[in-house]
Amino acid sequence: MSELFGTLSDGAAVHRWTLERAGVRVRVLSYGGIVQSVEVPDRDGRTADVVLGFPGLEGYLAHPEPFLGALIGRYANRIAGGRFPLDGRTYALEQNEGTNSLHGGDRGFDKRLWEVAPVEHGIRLTRVSPHGEEGFPGRLEVTATYTLDASGALHIAYTAVTDAPTVVNLTNHSYWNLSGSGSAGGHELRLAASRYTPVGADLIPTGDLAEVAGTRFDFRRAREVGSGYDHNLVLDKGVTTTPVEVAELHDPVFGRVLTVSTTEPGLQLYTADHLGAPFAPGAGIALETQHFPDSPNRPRFPSTGLRPGEVFRSETVYGFSAR
Repeated sequence: MSELFGTLSDGAAVHRWTLERAGVRVRVLSYGGIVQSVEVPDRDGRTADVVLGFPGLEGYLAHPEPFLGALIGRYANRIAGGRFPLDGRTYALEQNEGTNSLHGGDRGFDKRLWEVAPVEHGIRLTRVSPHGEEGFPGRLEVTATYTLDASGALHIAYTAVTDAPTVVNLTNHSYWNLSGSGSAGGHELRLAASRYTPVGADLIPTGDLAEVAGTRFDFRRAREVGSGYDHNLVLDKGVTTTPVEVAELHDPVFGRVLTVSTTEPGLQLYTADHLGAPFAPGAGIALETQHFPDSPNRPRFPSTGLRPGEVFRSETVYGFSAR
């Protein structure tokens, strides 16, 4: 089911699609592929929206930088210096965080209008990113399919093909607050990651893969999240062809549980300490499944390269329950 959500400055219509199954209701926008809301019940059957979002399009247009609920690309996370080498050539990207490229540049996938078509129990978003958009090479054809399964879990599956060598790293940037309001800092997180990628002052990885043991990055046993995180955790499972459960977020107050399963090798834990009005710092926790930040400049990291004839595939599943 879709409805008009608003219009952009050029008069283009933005629609909102509602997916509902097994007591879960998800609303997705054609603008930015944004997950506007996810309504799930608590342990007593009371329903609340557990992602941060704006009630109208104007909120997203006025406050683009938090990337609330958005589909991120061409490259999720950071690329150092806004440049990377590929096949003997260096590509210069839009620098939108100091000298770095963040989440695809000034007008990444989160600020684009997507074509939407219904599929069974969901929708499919499609878009062609032209060669040179934000500096990235290759004409990239992208699909993102959002579906709810029989349990009410939200599946987001991405595919992409290119006509020239390029790099691709896609994710969803929802901020989760399983209480539905207040701070998410008291949530408990379990994460199957024995290593992380340390970063410098500019949040670019140093290139090392450090052990989490004995550090504040050790979530191998569930514990309170707290604050102060904007870091990539190296998932123990690595890259997989089908989603594997890697994380569980639990709100002990209302009992809601979010599980995250993915094919990706990394997960960015971001506790939103710098989130601005109308939201308070720490109001949500982002669990961004991904390849590692700055991978195009780090040969040791899993490759984000995509070449003609290949198909980029990635899938992440968000499951909901209560206890």
